[in-house]
Order: sequence, then C-alpha cells, then structure tokens
Amino acid sequence: MRILGVDPGEKKIGLALSDPTGLIARPLTTFAHTSRDDDAARIAALAAEHQAEMILIGHALDASGEPGPQARRAERLAEAVRQHAALAVNLHDESYSTQAAHAVMLTTGKKRRARRAQVHTVAAAALLQSYLDAHPPRD
Repeated sequence: MRILGVDPGEKKIGLALSDPTGLIARPLTTFAHTSRDDDAARIAALAAEHQAEMILIGHALDASGEPGPQARRAERLAEAVRQHAALAVNLHDESYSTQAAHAVMLTTGKKRRARRAQVHTVAAAALLQSYLDAHPPRD
C-alpha cells in the first residue's frame, strides 16, 4: 500500500511517499504553507497524483503524550484533507522526527543550507518510516 506522509510545519509542509509495498519511505517534496484549505487541497492532489491509498499526518504530542498546539493544528489539517480526499487520513506521533531528520542529514555530511531546505521532507520520511515499521504489510 502506497502512503503519503505529511510533516506539517508552521511555514513549510514536508511530504514523503512509501514504495508500493509499504516498506520504505522516501522524501518527496516541500511546499510553503498558505492556508489550511489550500494546503489540504494540495496534499490531496499529490496523494492522487502518486496513487497513495492513505495519507499519514504527523501529530506532535508533548512529553506526557498529550496533544499540544501543534497537534491540534495537525488534527484540523487532517480534517481539512478528509474534505478533499476520498481516502483514509490518519494521524501518527511525529515527536522528534525533525531532530531525527537533522541527525540523519548531519551524518550524511549535508551542508547547513541543504539541511534547511530538506529538513521537512526528511522529517516526513522519518515519520512515515516510523509508521511503516510499526505496521508491516501483511502477506
């Protein structure tokens, strides 16, 4: 099952896509946040373009597992995406995905400018890979 992963940020939204088998996530693209409805329409269009069967949106929980302001924004975005896409839209804990993305890019020797440009897509891939690892495909 192909899944589109979304890392919703305040200024930029990162996207990642799984392979058709649902085993591996790869960074896809980043776009600038404009409005919730416009962002939701763009996410739904990209999901359709890439034949995704599910959209997974990062849901940032605090240290005690409770939703904070960012998580509530993700919930509202998920609801807006559901209005634009006729497929499953789920939330998945994205805690520390951005830090993981920075760590991965540092170990691969990415320059600061490249890290800044790619952090959202890499964070979306980390979020999506976390979900794929927790939900392996069934034979």
